[in-house]
This record gives sequence, structure tokens and C-alpha cells, in this order.
Amino acid sequence: MSVVHRLRAGWLVDHLSFINQCGYEICDSLANPGGVTLHPSGISSEYHATSTFPATSSKDGPGLGDAVEETEGKTAKTRYVFREEFFDISKPHIAAAPEQQLLQGDPEVSLAEIKASSSAEEPREGTKSGDEDSVAGARKKRKRKCVFNQGELDALEYHTKIRKLIWEGTLHLVQEGLKSGFLHHATTELSCGKNVVPGHIDCGLAELCEMAKQFPAVNDSDHPAVHVLDDETSSPEQDLLSCVTENNSHCAKIVVLMGQKYLVPPKSSFLLSDISCLQPLLNYKKKYDVIVIDPPWENKSVKRSNRYSHLSSWQIKQIPVAALAAPDCLIVTWVTNRQKHLRFVKDELYPHWSVKMLAEWHWVKITRSGEFVLPLDSFHKKPYEVLILGRVQGSVKEAQRKSEDILPIPEHKLIVSIPCSLHSHKPPLTAVLAEFVKPDVECLELFARNLQPGWTSWGNEVLKFQHIDYFTVLQNEN
Repeated sequence: MSVVHRLRAGWLVDHLSFINQCGYEICDSLANPGGVTLHPSGISSEYHATSTFPATSSKDGPGLGDAVEETEGKTAKTRYVFREEFFDISKPHIAAAPEQQLLQGDPEVSLAEIKASSSAEEPREGTKSGDEDSVAGARKKRKRKCVFNQGELDALEYHTKIRKLIWEGTLHLVQEGLKSGFLHHATTELSCGKNVVPGHIDCGLAELCEMAKQFPAVNDSDHPAVHVLDDETSSPEQDLLSCVTENNSHCAKIVVLMGQKYLVPPKSSFLLSDISCLQPLLNYKKKYDVIVIDPPWENKSVKRSNRYSHLSSWQIKQIPVAALAAPDCLIVTWVTNRQKHLRFVKDELYPHWSVKMLAEWHWVKITRSGEFVLPLDSFHKKPYEVLILGRVQGSVKEAQRKSEDILPIPEHKLIVSIPCSLHSHKPPLTAVLAEFVKPDVECLELFARNLQPGWTSWGNEVLKFQHIDYFTVLQNEN
């Protein structure tokens, strides 16, 4: 199960276990002459987005079990697991001072104290240099002037409002994780280990989507709305770019794009395209009960790094949510910590989509020992990100939801997890949202970079983290 602990404050989530319980087994039907379908345990024919999984530690492997039906004792399967080192966050990216650490610090800190701390020095890194004088000189150069622009003042004010909530909620969840053994107190081995800096895997998906605009136009009336994956691993690029691709089987499939292999989990579907080519998703004619959106927000860091293309606020508003959302659809939007973006979602985007804002949650990133990955009061970056939850208005009333045993969306919940070292690999929301939606719901993720069983995913890098190089073969069986 991806949820390790559930408390009043929120959830402690095991992202790695969730990935490894998605059923990444490639079944070789040639070794099964009787034609019996191979079922990886944990993925049933009734798999839905609200399914939960047996609790396992990532140390114990994927927890998929070995329940595979056989005919005359002849089966073959290759099981893949996500590379564990991508979640080996053993120490903070920047070490907090002892008095600012989660287990020792004070949750009550005033705005004046945060301002003073922010205007003094950048947080010290967790490593020491042999040349103390040069380090001291560098720190002096990094002192910032005690002048804050309006955006920085707004960010500081917001941080002080939620700081105690994040501190105390994270502390309770971390304490539970330490008691159960999911998290481990810092040791010499942990503290000396280095966080993994992943190598770059150049999959070129965004570039392919850009090239696709030059392909001959596809006549919607002549072209199927769905491309179903069969046992062939290679699919024409135009098939994957011009319609929704489905893996309806109980086993994972491999697709090959431009010579690169990608794993597609069972019972999942996706569309690879950019925002200018959304029509195939609309042609799919599904209405979704949950829509999770992770827009590529515009900011200075993205512009400098050229890591991915960003969208303006106007472009984000053009996403056809009304055409995709079922009545009473739950909308979840990931937002950066910039107050400009938070205000835009609450005051412009959701009203434009006829979505009523219900709650503001936070994803808190911790190490394997339960420390914040960045000091909580770090000025430039915070160890948390924001989720804004709302529902499409004008359909199902609250009384009807209660009669269906659907809980109201609570305010100020935390999702605490060890983050993936791959940029923008968000934690799974399947299990934490399950109690707030009906069973058997249709779920959609927009601007996705990975796939999930029971979900439809769309984006110009929708297969990015499905690249086979992010996985390793756990076991071959014959």
C-alpha cells in the first residue's frame, strides 16, 4: 500500500512501493501454450484508481507476489522494479542548523525571525571544506540585503501562516514512520551517504510532439479514437500521437519510440501530445471523476535552465476541463510556492472552470531519516509544494455525496514522502484521494510524466519516467 501511515495530519506515503506494485511484469504468452492469461497478483481484473495495495517496505521488493497461473508448468515473465537509488535520499540537500531541525526545533517562529534569518546568511551546506577562510568569505558574499520585494513579502507571510501546521503534522507522521521502521534515525552510514544525482536519459518525447505537428493531418472520421497495445512492442509514432493508447491486459507492455523502450503498466491509457493537440483526448469521449493537473508553471528558474517549456496563465485557462470533467469531478492542481500562481488558481483559474475551491494541501519532502530535504525556513526553496483541491460546481449536492459515503474534502492535509531525485516526479495520489470519491471512478492526469494503472495520462512527456532505463529487472522466471 502506498500509504504507510494515516493520521489526522495527513499521510506518510511510500512512493517507491506504489510504483513497484503497479504490475510491471512482461508476460511471454509463447511459453503458455494453453492460452491462460497471466495475472500478476495485486492487479485484478477489477483494478480501479481507488484500489489499495498490501503494505510493503521497498526493502522487501515490489510485493507483487508470485501468483501467476500456469499451464503445464510453462510460464515466462520478466519483472521490472523502479531503481531504488532514485529514492535514496539519505541526507538533506541543505542541512538545517540543529535548533532548526524537525525533532529539536520550535514550531512557533515569528515573521520577524524568519525575515532576520533570511536576510542574514544562506543556510550552510552539510559538508565541510578544508579551507575555512574561503568558506567564510563565500558566506559573506552570499549575504542578502535586508530588502524584500512584494512577492517575497507575500511568500513570507504565507509561510508563517502554514509553518506550524507543516512542522507539527510532519513531526507526528515522521515519529510514526520511525516507530514502524519505515524511516530510520540518522546514522553514520546514512549521513555520510550521497544523494543520487541521476544521469540524464534523453528520450526526446517533447521534441517528437513538436515534430508531429508537421505530420500529415489525420482525418478523425477515418482514424480510430483508441490504439490498443497488443504483443507487438513497436508502435508507429503516429498511432501514439494521434489517438489514446490503451493497455487493457493484466501484464505490462513495452512500446518502442524512436528506438527507446518504455514500460506501460496494466490497465492504463495515455495520449502523447502537447496542448495544441488535445483533440484525440476529447475524441476518447470519457468523462473523468478525478482530474489531477501539474501545469508547467512559468518562473525564472525554468527559463534559466530551459528544463521544459512553460505555459502562460492564459494558456492554462484554455485547457478544456469542462469537456473532460464528469459531474462533481474532483480537480487537484499542483502549484508552486509563488503567491502569484496560488492566487491565480484560486481567484481566476477555478472560477473560469466553474470549480469551487475546497482545500489546500501540502506535499512535504523528507529524507530516509525523517528530516526536511531543505530547512523549513529556507528563503529560496521550501521543502513543500502546494495542492489546490476543488469540485466542479452545479451538479451533485453535498447531501447526495454523504449518502454515497463520500467524505467531504478536509482542509490542510499533508502528504509526506521521500521524494524521487528525478525532477517533477510527483507522489501518487490514488490512495489518499480514494475516500473522497466514489468507487470505480475514471481518473485523468494532465501534464503527466508517468503512467498509473486505472488512469488516463496526457502530456508531451507522458512516458518520460516509464523509460526502461529507470527500471531494473528483478527476476526472470521460466
